[in-house]
Amino acid sequence: MEDLLTDRLILHPFTLEEAQRVAEGVPGPGDNWAADYPSEGERAGAGMFARRQGADEQDLHPWGGYEIRRRSDGVAIGGIGFHGTPGESGTAEIGYGLAVSERGKGYASEALRGMLAAVREWGAKRLIADTNLDNIASQRVMEAVGMVQTGQDEELKFYAIEL
Repeated sequence: MEDLLTDRLILHPFTLEEAQRVAEGVPGPGDNWAADYPSEGERAGAGMFARRQGADEQDLHPWGGYEIRRRSDGVAIGGIGFHGTPGESGTAEIGYGLAVSERGKGYASEALRGMLAAVREWGAKRLIADTNLDNIASQRVMEAVGMVQTGQDEELKFYAIEL
């Protein structure tokens, strides 16, 4: 699968090997990572993708994991990806995260907008996500791309957008 491009970002579909390196937090010779990438969240997301990819022994894309890279220099600054393929209802669940040094620059909103455009083309009918109650920045990201809060529990707020 080819990279997805936005104005400032490359959304690069992980290979199994790339995802394993991110999950382990150990760059390979060709990796170009921001100093504070990957965070614990990116490591967990890449690990989830690597386990799914390894178990299925087939390419999960487009419904897999992606590394967020700056177009200007190719540096990896975060991750975005799906928790699986859309179910019978056409609902896909997405998660994302950025290196702390890259937050507040609009990259998360730009990456999520890029994925929204793609999932519409891939046939999903609804996109959902969640975030911790105290993660105001992530809540603002989802609201900025048109997602609306659909509920919450004692730990999380849930968001969705109809495609």
